[in-house]
Amino acid sequence: MNRTPNRVPTRFALIAAMALSANLTQPVRAHDSTDAAPGWTFAIHGGAGTMDRGRMTAQQQAEYKAALQAALDAGSAVLRNGGSALEAVRAAILLMEDDPKFNAGRGAVFTWEGANELDAAIMDGRDRSAGAVTGVTSVRHPILLADAVRMDGRHVFLSGAGAEEFASDKGLETMPPEWFATDARRDALERLKAEKLSAMDVDHKFGTVGAVALDSEGHLAAGTSTGGLTGKRWGRIGDAPMIGAGTYADDRVCAVSATGAGEYFIRAGVAHEICARMRIGREGPQVAADAVMAEVKELGGDGGVILVTPAGEAVFSFNTTGMYRGRATSGGVNEVAIFTE
Repeated sequence: MNRTPNRVPTRFALIAAMALSANLTQPVRAHDSTDAAPGWTFAIHGGAGTMDRGRMTAQQQAEYKAALQAALDAGSAVLRNGGSALEAVRAAILLMEDDPKFNAGRGAVFTWEGANELDAAIMDGRDRSAGAVTGVTSVRHPILLADAVRMDGRHVFLSGAGAEEFASDKGLETMPPEWFATDARRDALERLKAEKLSAMDVDHKFGTVGAVALDSEGHLAAGTSTGGLTGKRWGRIGDAPMIGAGTYADDRVCAVSATGAGEYFIRAGVAHEICARMRIGREGPQVAADAVMAEVKELGGDGGVILVTPAGEAVFSFNTTGMYRGRATSGGVNEVAIFTE
């Protein structure tokens, strides 16, 4: 991971040092207020959870970092070339939905019945238009389906068969069930049933993926995609597709994507609560994010968030031992990380 000093006496004021005393990082900025050129900021996550450095081989760490870097590069390239925040969010999540290392799209966890049910949400900070889907089983890229719902504009949240029908009407790519399935996720379900475990016992890492962006026009966007929890039943829905819980964007204040134990994130309204604290309470992004994640912890939940602000700050906050994450800015920051460092 690239390292930069806490204070850089140049026109690009970058703060990229990782906090040593807590499970969070310090914010970075795209550029300072004296910059004439517009800046951009981009951040991604691939899930948070119980991550033991000693139990991940060097090769596994390298593979995850490479996957994170590829997604970070995809979104950064969009922004660097003048693309929109929404386009950058989609570009990064598309790659992670196809990567079986993450719990989204291909590689999603199994429900109790042995199916892969996919959720996603996306939000445009310009007008707070949003789209979300839950319980889809054949759409290759749920994030594109969520964005199609957003662009259609008649509804915000579609589920199950109706969402599948809408995807067909929009001509979105579908795949057979076996394309989403992986042996590792099937083994997790079998172990959960055989050993009578909870989803938390087998899902040590919440592999939900997400991205947040500030583009050079000053607009924000957020997106999140997930397969949910191993062994989920009865049409369970987590926070990822819920606008205001796991995903939120508002040009006035911030864009947030969350990952973790969804029930607690729903109860705390995490994504919107962070933005509300910043807009109404005038708290800084790190203070607001840490405070809300502390509330989640008090409720009994684990996980983390990524967020960016109109000023170009990029912030991570998580109450677990690690979070797959990365961030990049027009000022030159480009870093990925896994553990608390």
